[in-house]
Amino acid sequence: MLDAAHPAPAAPAAEPAAPALLEVNNIEVIYNHVILVLKGVSLTVPKGGITALLGGNGAGKTTTLKAVSNLLHSERGEVTKGSILYRGEDIAALNPAALVRKGVIQVMEGRHCFEHLTVEENLLTGAYTRTDGSAAIKRDLDMVYAYFPRLKERRRSQAGYTSGGEQQMVAMGRALMSRPETILLDEPSMGLAPQLVEQIFEIVKAVNEGEGVTFLLAEQNTNVALRYAHHGYILESGRVVMDGPAAALRENPDVKEFYLGMSDEGRKSFRDVRSYRRRKRWLA
Repeated sequence: MLDAAHPAPAAPAAEPAAPALLEVNNIEVIYNHVILVLKGVSLTVPKGGITALLGGNGAGKTTTLKAVSNLLHSERGEVTKGSILYRGEDIAALNPAALVRKGVIQVMEGRHCFEHLTVEENLLTGAYTRTDGSAAIKRDLDMVYAYFPRLKERRRSQAGYTSGGEQQMVAMGRALMSRPETILLDEPSMGLAPQLVEQIFEIVKAVNEGEGVTFLLAEQNTNVALRYAHHGYILESGRVVMDGPAAALRENPDVKEFYLGMSDEGRKSFRDVRSYRRRKRWLA
């Protein structure tokens, strides 16, 4: 029996939520002054987390990343409504180079490398904007090689003659050499064998936990992304149609059926999945 001498134990305090590092507030993006691509997209990326942008080809994932990194103007695109805040500051007027100096860097889709440079020369280009001296850059190069031992083996090889997986590692390692706070990672699994996809995401997890780097990644491979992300946003036709903790999204029956072709009755046929996609029951 509880009395004044033996009070009930206090409930454990709720763990405080991580502060928002990046906030995208109801943005619209238009290309060529006429093509509306994003239609009121909002999302929050907490500091130190891995946040996944999920959806099929053309859903608006890459456009969202480029809106954050201010790379839209090179493709005749612009944010026409809404705001993008980084550490509470509106970054709409900052150019991509200024954002890199603030700690925000994008790894583009397609594993872009300087093909005529060696792997190590590619990595060192990521430190171009740094002013903390050669000793610090050398330490970070060793850090990159610790996360990507394959790159150390191939450091003298011309990047254009390395494999797709190695080029993806080069692109990610080059981003790390800028000492980023946040990496915008676009389609890291594209064109890679399944075992390499797992390896890339394991490295993302290790960098997130070991270096405290925040990730916002766009990915079509929903199954893999939700196993490594902390939170997910699902985009369709330029809108966020669902979001939540990654663990909850993995178990959501609509997400499983829509993206994985699975239901409570087991795997569905391709024809059933196509029919389900037409019904779009989960958007109701």
